[in-house]
Amino acid sequence: MTLEFAKLHGAGNDYIAIDGRGIDRDWGALSVDMSRLAFGVGSDGIVLVQDSGEAQIRMRVYNPDGSEAEMSGNGIRLFSKFVIDRKIAFPGSGDDGLTVETGGGIRTVWPTMSGDKMIAAKVAMGVPSFVPAEIPVDTSMIGDLDVIKSFPIQAGGRSLAVTCLSVGNPHAVAIMEESVETFPLLEIGPKVEHHKLFPNRINFEIVNVIDRSNIRARIFERGAGETMSSGTGSTAAASAARAHGLVDDNVDVIVDGGVLKISWDATGEAFLEGPAVEVFTGIWPD
Repeated sequence: MTLEFAKLHGAGNDYIAIDGRGIDRDWGALSVDMSRLAFGVGSDGIVLVQDSGEAQIRMRVYNPDGSEAEMSGNGIRLFSKFVIDRKIAFPGSGDDGLTVETGGGIRTVWPTMSGDKMIAAKVAMGVPSFVPAEIPVDTSMIGDLDVIKSFPIQAGGRSLAVTCLSVGNPHAVAIMEESVETFPLLEIGPKVEHHKLFPNRINFEIVNVIDRSNIRARIFERGAGETMSSGTGSTAAASAARAHGLVDDNVDVIVDGGVLKISWDATGEAFLEGPAVEVFTGIWPD
């Protein structure tokens, strides 16, 4: 069967959106095929629409290697644009927003509209967790540590100090003095992703703190490789810097694809803001 799809991006992080309601197929294999450059559509994965019994709509995220991710901060904005623009699901009245079931829990999305089209959104990302078992990490390797902050690991012949946390999916953040522009992320990223400390693999961010309101980050996503941006990666990077007392409560994260804004409320919940752009639509032949 043929499938209609839309290609979207948020600050350079691109996804293919598909309405998969009522369709049973191997979505991971499809993500591998569609995500390929030249031979496919080219993307950082698929965001799939499904019905939900817990929220207004359900999002599933598949990486280019076919694995399923729990959550994507950029992906959920693009997913929301796809379902709102096509009137598949609607935000609640007033400040209620759109509720989306994800593998990392239910998230609320507040769209910014231009006419009847969504152009950006704010996403409730939950309270970042630094509890080792919730990330998860192999707790047998860390002794009696309650959190993993500036924890030393070896990867690709490099010594790194990583701060680990979950924002619905797992992250290891290295805040460094060395310029992230020249850091060999393509070489070191896979070594960190598959490090024995991380039983479910890990997303890896390298960060330079510019000042208390701005950080520069590069992101190596689990199952995808280096991406131009990542919503969860930016949230994790900023949250790690905040946990070290290096930034305030409103942070611009400068990534290769643009700028994403992270903030926190009084309860410690993180919020992500960024654009959502539809690039083109198409039909995938089987």
